[in-house]
Amino acid sequence: MVIEMRNLLKIALLQISPCKTLRENLEKGIISCKAAKEEGADIALFPEMWSNGYNIYDRPVEEWQAEAISIDSEFVRTFGSLARELNMAIGITLLEKHNNAPRNTLVLFDRFGNQKFTYAKVHTCDFSVERNLTPGDDFYVAALDTACGEVKVGAMICYDREFPESARILMLKGAEIILVPNACPMEINRLSQLRARAYENMTAIATCNYPESVPDCNGCSSVFDGVAYLPELNHSRDTCIFQADEKEGVYIAEIDLEQLRNYREKEVHGNSYRRPQKYGILTCTNIDKPFIRN
Repeated sequence: MVIEMRNLLKIALLQISPCKTLRENLEKGIISCKAAKEEGADIALFPEMWSNGYNIYDRPVEEWQAEAISIDSEFVRTFGSLARELNMAIGITLLEKHNNAPRNTLVLFDRFGNQKFTYAKVHTCDFSVERNLTPGDDFYVAALDTACGEVKVGAMICYDREFPESARILMLKGAEIILVPNACPMEINRLSQLRARAYENMTAIATCNYPESVPDCNGCSSVFDGVAYLPELNHSRDTCIFQADEKEGVYIAEIDLEQLRNYREKEVHGNSYRRPQKYGILTCTNIDKPFIRN
């Protein structure tokens, strides 16, 4: 039996509204993943903190912290089983039970139902209610077996986007695609950050946001493929290969892996001409004058 390999990796952005309970979110998540599979998706990505719909504002902290669930909960395990059943990788997000304070977490399952990594948001929004979360402590990249062959995938979450170091570390660890669960308005400046992270690292970046029906969100889930130049063009190209509207839906975007890999072999960005010996100040923790003093 000959298996035909594809070069177009299909990512499903599950731009869906949460329900009122964990059980309802589980059931809606299952339905959405099945819809993604029907569209031929290789990877399905949820918006940020799907287990409780990122419902942490304007509520007592103790109330929403009590909604945290463990990595080995039925909710998470169900999506692992579903990934195996559908033969599709799934990036499920949750408010994760963790020591004294929960984490904002993504668990990536491959199409065989294997847990490839658990990533917790490193750059929690400590200027707001997320100060009551435990930040993650590292960035991870895993090799996913897909219909397009092995693909190296990493993740960052929402506010991580605003720190160039997040995507840079993932690129240095080999990421070809970065998955970004999100829960905020995706306006021109935030979209520009994603465009820049993709451009400067020659890495595709797929972001899944909540639709406009969710407070302080507006859909506009997107994919930037990071390929700014092509030999047949005498100008740079738009690296935004997909952007959803504001409405709820399961949106499919296709990333041309062969094009991306050829580009990474020939272009001058990413790790081509870095001078890390000059960057020592980036790791200093005793800078004298932060812009904001707590």
